[in-house]
Amino acid sequence: MPPTLTLKSGTSWDDAWQRCLTVAPEAFRDDRALNLWNAAWQADGRALPAVSPVDGTPVAGPPRLDRATARHAVRAALDQHRAWRHVPLPERRARVAATLDALAEHRDLLALLLVWEIGKPWRLARADVDRAIDGVRWYVDGIHTMLDGRTPLDGPVSNIASWNYPMSVLVHALLVQALAGNAVVAKTPTDGGVACLTLAAALAAREGIPVTLVSGSGGELSEALVRAPEIGCVSFVGGRDTGAAVATAVADLGKRHILEQEGLNTWGVWNYTDWDALGALIPKLFDYGKQRCTAYPRFVVQRSLFDAFLAAYLPAVRTLRIGHPLAVEHPDDPYPALDFGPVINAAKAKELDDQVAEAIDRGAVPLHRGTPADARFLPGQDTSAYVQPVTLLNPPRSSPLHHAEPFGPVDTIVLVDTEAELLAAMNASNGALVATLSTDERATFDRLAPHIRAFKIGHGVPRSRGDRDELFGGYGASWRGAFVGGELLVRAVTRGPAGERLPGNFPDHRLTP
Repeated sequence: MPPTLTLKSGTSWDDAWQRCLTVAPEAFRDDRALNLWNAAWQADGRALPAVSPVDGTPVAGPPRLDRATARHAVRAALDQHRAWRHVPLPERRARVAATLDALAEHRDLLALLLVWEIGKPWRLARADVDRAIDGVRWYVDGIHTMLDGRTPLDGPVSNIASWNYPMSVLVHALLVQALAGNAVVAKTPTDGGVACLTLAAALAAREGIPVTLVSGSGGELSEALVRAPEIGCVSFVGGRDTGAAVATAVADLGKRHILEQEGLNTWGVWNYTDWDALGALIPKLFDYGKQRCTAYPRFVVQRSLFDAFLAAYLPAVRTLRIGHPLAVEHPDDPYPALDFGPVINAAKAKELDDQVAEAIDRGAVPLHRGTPADARFLPGQDTSAYVQPVTLLNPPRSSPLHHAEPFGPVDTIVLVDTEAELLAAMNASNGALVATLSTDERATFDRLAPHIRAFKIGHGVPRSRGDRDELFGGYGASWRGAFVGGELLVRAVTRGPAGERLPGNFPDHRLTP
């Protein structure tokens, strides 16, 4: 009989919230987070109820602003921008460095908030915080060279990001944009991360960073955060449906933009024999339940290798550890070592379950399905946001699982017989951020890789977004606008010499001055 689990000591949501009230009382009031605009914390907006995906515990919901208030916030951000862009670089560096020191001091609290708000296991939550801090430090150290001959934009940078990486994507971007001389505006993701982002913004605001943090629906706030003339650049990370609307708006306005969107990242297997290496990678590909823009939910496998592929894949996927991220046998035990916990909410869990059921009903073959009995849960806890790993063979073309990213722990496998079929199956979603091809011969990889429509392609190894000196972007519908990574992230939010053409995925292959 499995041991009875309990919550790790000192990690309840109430514990985390009380620590927020102590660390940043200006940003939290009783049971709600505040909005930050016009350089002050505002008790405005309608706070929506929210629950943790971990076990249904009530958590702080987003204090959603209306359209008119959001416009006031953006106008105030422009005033901050006009002052901040003239602050000498050494002072900007000092303020950003002080913010990083404050984030490091409260690293564990930020990570605990990520566990409760978006269901990240402790290991991954701390990694998200560390990547933000370490990534921005790299820019602080090298910003003098990166800004040589460059100036801030004419207006603040507006940031709209998905919920899955509040620190290493959103906070990282905000601080680099501010370091480059811009005021920054951010919308808290609707699905989670409000308290974590509020705490991070409070620590930045204390150091004089010109940050605006507001909550609200995308439809309600898009007029202010995307279309407002005060905005100098729009940075978006999210799905293709919302991204398409943002792309249309910025194209109509000729506004500078960085739009990272989803794509079906694929892993091809062709003339391959190193099955031990592949098997060792499979569990790592399930980190955070594949709720990442660089996750690999599709394997495209040479039919003659399918038996060997399954012999490596199935034992690996059966080792996955799933459950409540804070459930331990004894209250003082270390955090549990999990591959993933819940998906972002119960609605997403139901959507994935429905898609799997529909695909099987239409002919997909279930090869693996995890069971709740294998997971680590507290007695009687709400498990409605948990999805056990699933692997399907040949999802039907009518299924979303055939052509779209599931954003959850659902793998699909497609069998092919020719190189042409391999490439067609790996290019199923009109562009992707990453892809991998496992093949024994380097010559085969070099011949096939240029035909794979992904921005980064690995030879037998996964690729990732990267934060520092590596370019990042996407092909096709997976990206619109300026590419980022390393120095290009700074160049994307600053102005350079007249006639400059930045690398990017633009309809006319250039960035508006």
